[in-house]
Amino acid sequence: MSVASVSSSGEEMLLNMGPQHPSTHGVLRFILRTDGEVISAVEPDIGFLHRSIEKIAEIVTFEQFMPYTDRVDYLAAMNANHAWARAVEEIAHIEVPRRAQVIRVITDELNRIISHLLGGVGALAMDLGAVTPFLHAIRERETVNDIIESLCGARLTYNYVRIGGVWYDLPRNFADRTLEFLDHFEPALDEFDRLAGQNKIFKERLAGVGVVSAKDAIAHGLVGPNLRASGVKYDLRRNMPYSIYPELEFDIPVGQGILGTVGDCYDRYWVRIQEMRESVKILRQAFKMLPDDKTIKAKLPSVLKPPAGEIYVAVEAPRGEMGWYLVTNGGPKAHRGRVRTGSYAAMSAIRFISRGLMIADLVACIAAFDTIAPEVDR
Repeated sequence: MSVASVSSSGEEMLLNMGPQHPSTHGVLRFILRTDGEVISAVEPDIGFLHRSIEKIAEIVTFEQFMPYTDRVDYLAAMNANHAWARAVEEIAHIEVPRRAQVIRVITDELNRIISHLLGGVGALAMDLGAVTPFLHAIRERETVNDIIESLCGARLTYNYVRIGGVWYDLPRNFADRTLEFLDHFEPALDEFDRLAGQNKIFKERLAGVGVVSAKDAIAHGLVGPNLRASGVKYDLRRNMPYSIYPELEFDIPVGQGILGTVGDCYDRYWVRIQEMRESVKILRQAFKMLPDDKTIKAKLPSVLKPPAGEIYVAVEAPRGEMGWYLVTNGGPKAHRGRVRTGSYAAMSAIRFISRGLMIADLVACIAAFDTIAPEVDR
């Protein structure tokens, strides 16, 4: 963090947090106006990671664009693949085989677990100085990465989902390996929560910090765990159901004001812990729903040309609503593609709640909102 300038009165400083600061979760920069340690204003400065992903969607075919969706959220590439596939399938009226739908839910929920482990709770603990819980989270995440690698050969940017289905069927023993992991993971998650969430210092660093009311959360367009932590029970898997989610039984955790204030940083941590427990429930049910029919991809023409039109389709990614607004003109490429992500909306909320915070509290807020640079700069 470096001093950019000092006001003529000598009372306020202009500080740069980033773009290299370790607590900014990627190449992000925040310009802080402070009076000593107290923040009077924060201005997010984005664009350092802009890669023209939306423009690329207009110059490659629908199928060729799938690997680029991995880069929209590299911590949740399965969900990002799914969002693009659903948008194209909806506008092209493609029916996805049942087995592929179940597999997509399995991979989505595995990806939700590893995304929360790394960004939502693991990095949060580490940013506050607790290194040990982060290593526990990484241990569990690497186990899931091993399982996903056996499925598609990749550990980060998967490029697994295909328009009309998925790339490969589940390998032999995939279900047994995953269920064995789930049996181990549930007590391991309890252990992580004891290490981090029940730690006195961790609680005091997050309790009552960065409070966002339900009204303000909606006004700033928050989605996903950040919205639900403010007490709003909204989840696309329930409110705009897709795939096999309507057939599954799971709860939608919302902020409870565990430490006294609904919508604070601790509630954002707590909601993500509960979401991982719900993902375990979903996964156990999904494996029981796998059909015997081995069809994993719909039959498509050699060159896919959806009819001209426009559509918006979204999925519930780990950082909330990830949706594609897609415009087609009857050709093999998108006329326009626009993606909506949770991290971009969270930036405005961070700016809103930062007034009056200590600089150290801003570090906690950035981590608790689980913002990542690729979702902000596309």
